[in-house]
Amino acid sequence: MEFIAPEIDDYCITHTSPESELLGKLNRETHAKVLQARMLSGHLQGRFLAMLSQMIQPKNILEIGTYTGYSALCLAEGLTEGGKIITLDVNEELEDFVRGFFNESSLKLKIDFRIGNAIEIIPTLTETFDLVFIDADKLNYANYYDLVFDKVRKGGYIISDNVLWSGKVADATKKDKDTVTIRAFNKKLHEDNRVENILLPIRDGLMVVRKI
Repeated sequence: MEFIAPEIDDYCITHTSPESELLGKLNRETHAKVLQARMLSGHLQGRFLAMLSQMIQPKNILEIGTYTGYSALCLAEGLTEGGKIITLDVNEELEDFVRGFFNESSLKLKIDFRIGNAIEIIPTLTETFDLVFIDADKLNYANYYDLVFDKVRKGGYIISDNVLWSGKVADATKKDKDTVTIRAFNKKLHEDNRVENILLPIRDGLMVVRKI
């Protein structure tokens, strides 16, 4: 995930608006208590997601992959009055931890947290989404994209995380299943004539597409 020198990363964070007190607490407790804490969006990416959401001003957001709830809280910052974010995750073990932080947030009434298999839940959703954030199991990224596409409004956005996969997607010698899958996913989105796309080297890579 380290694409730039640590001192430059630190400089970027220093010159980025700070985390809220709640997000800072969630950041610390995730690193102290939860396995694979590197999965957390974190300060810089979190502020980027919050700013994107504030620019888009979505009414409905879908997040696939909640983890400990950091990105959901960031994305929720841009919701319009009466808006909501539906966030899905399969990890029942983290449910109480995540709900605890959501309940501490002033945005708690805008967050609809559901435990279950996203492949099964997405087809049951009737909302039209302005913004979708995909950050779950990489082998199903293409499936998630296909399932949500028709539920995204024209002009809406789909953002996919971890699309640089620690830089391995750009190394032709790397042929493990996850790398090959993400490489194919990036190609699929880049060649989709229904969208405009940009791949940003923020943290582990964000693919942003806009439905045209």
